[in-house]
Amino acid sequence: MKHPELVETHLVGPQTHEQIVRAAECPALGPHGIAHVGVADAAAPYTMVRTDLPGSYFLACFTGEGRILLDGRWQRCVAGTACLAPPHVLHAFHAVPGKRWGFVWVRYASEAGHGPLINSSAPVLAKFPVEPVRAAVEGLYQEQAAGAQPAALHHWVELVHGYVTRFAQPWHVEDRLAKLWENVAANPGAPWSLGELAQSAHCSGEHLRRLCRRQPGRTPMQQVTYLRLRHAAKLLTESDDKLEVIATAVGYANPFVFSNTFKKWTGWRPSEYRARKAG
Repeated sequence: MKHPELVETHLVGPQTHEQIVRAAECPALGPHGIAHVGVADAAAPYTMVRTDLPGSYFLACFTGEGRILLDGRWQRCVAGTACLAPPHVLHAFHAVPGKRWGFVWVRYASEAGHGPLINSSAPVLAKFPVEPVRAAVEGLYQEQAAGAQPAALHHWVELVHGYVTRFAQPWHVEDRLAKLWENVAANPGAPWSLGELAQSAHCSGEHLRRLCRRQPGRTPMQQVTYLRLRHAAKLLTESDDKLEVIATAVGYANPFVFSNTFKKWTGWRPSEYRARKAG
């Protein structure tokens, strides 16, 4: 299907209905660094594109389906699934023509000291019990509209943030997977292959694929790419190393392949990303 052009976009449309609570109206959101939360009943042409998402973005679908761009790939987001986009990446989503899409979202303002901890095992798109977080967001909206009792607002916000944290740091991640991704994150320049990953996790390659599809929602090699590019983004902002040096440090012998992959996943070429952060 046709997807929107990847330029900064916020298109709601007359057939979409939203209920939003913003930090400016609800101080209880502030301690967790939440910019706004909301519930949407969306229909085409509803489209959102953020070329440099400042903070983490959580979205959970409770009915219908939409399309979400994560890791440089358009993916289906259907009822009973949630996604979590890390800060400073290209992030986009839109409604499917002819279908309605019901979802809740939590948008964090920045990564510095706020938002869910997105570690090496955090999911990108996975199954999640959406109704509790939907009820919490709707409860917060209703409380805000009814007169905003500070204590009640605080409890609703704690529930919302708690559900996002539960998704970001799932307790059921297998120890061997958590240790595997910690090892990859600590040594992203190593020549990781599916066979080496499977050996490190003490399972077959096919079993590792099945585990990764459930958690974190990427194939094993897509997860390696994510961890490599996450480290590359850190090096681009915290060091003066040349792009060739950074490419090698995160496992790319060819800097052009590194640059193209980085742009696909983040929306920016490495030099552009560094310049924007410096600016």
